[in-house]
Amino acid sequence: MKNKILIGVVVILSCILGVVMKQKEEHHSFFEPENTIKVKTKEDTIEELKIEEYLVGVLAAEMPASFHEEALKAQAVAARSYAMYKILHSQNEEYNILTDITNQSYITDEEMQEKWNNQYTFYLNKIKKAVKDTENEVMYYNNEIIEAFYFAMSNGTTEDAKSVFQETLPYIKSVSSSWDNETLNNFTVDTTMPKEEFCTKLNLESCTTIEIDNINRSTTNHINKLLINNKEFTGVEVRKILNLRSTDFTIDIELETVTITTKGYGHGVGMSQYGANGMAKEGYTYQEILKHYYNDITINKMV
Repeated sequence: MKNKILIGVVVILSCILGVVMKQKEEHHSFFEPENTIKVKTKEDTIEELKIEEYLVGVLAAEMPASFHEEALKAQAVAARSYAMYKILHSQNEEYNILTDITNQSYITDEEMQEKWNNQYTFYLNKIKKAVKDTENEVMYYNNEIIEAFYFAMSNGTTEDAKSVFQETLPYIKSVSSSWDNETLNNFTVDTTMPKEEFCTKLNLESCTTIEIDNINRSTTNHINKLLINNKEFTGVEVRKILNLRSTDFTIDIELETVTITTKGYGHGVGMSQYGANGMAKEGYTYQEILKHYYNDITINKMV
């Protein structure tokens, strides 16, 4: 009798286990920590990297390793979310993502050694820990992984995605980033060039005089549009053509030179990396940092 009961229990447990395994297979994600991402390198080669190892190279390239560990964790989740978004939405059959500033910068182990020298081991372990502590975590909006844009430093306020990329992303709206301010190195930067260079780069017909008119700024003080010698430019165009640090700029015309003063660094959309570090120093966790810069998101492990 006992043997029959035991056999019955084993059969029942086997059935339950089979159902659980079947459900797990049915809901198994496309992603596991050991899965890979196809990247196109700066040398135009295609490499397949394990995602969590790839993220170490991204953090090493994208954020100062000296930053607070909570800022590094926030960067890890943002970078992982961006990478997974690219995998899901990639239109290219050869690769998922580029390894330069077009998508996410990435450096190799050799480049890390060259960058950090005698601090290589310390910084590498610090970054690996940030990736490991957030393993498999991404940000979701309405159950979809978000396109987690980020940048270096704001002018004190981040930008709405639509203002910069002409794309409405409900999870990336303009928010205050008071941690980005004059106390930071290179918050305000002057770029000076000869008038002729300024005119040539902007393809202005005449450089005898330079007139700046109709400056239209957003509520965040970034330039939307302006006229230079009656030629209309967007702030994004001027930033790109003149290789400026941000679209919050002023232009000072002198006798033979043009001086452009910028505030902040980067496109201004999503998480400010220096802002994240400022928040971390004040005791905010990486989850709190991410929920400040990305609206109405949840942070969960992919299952």
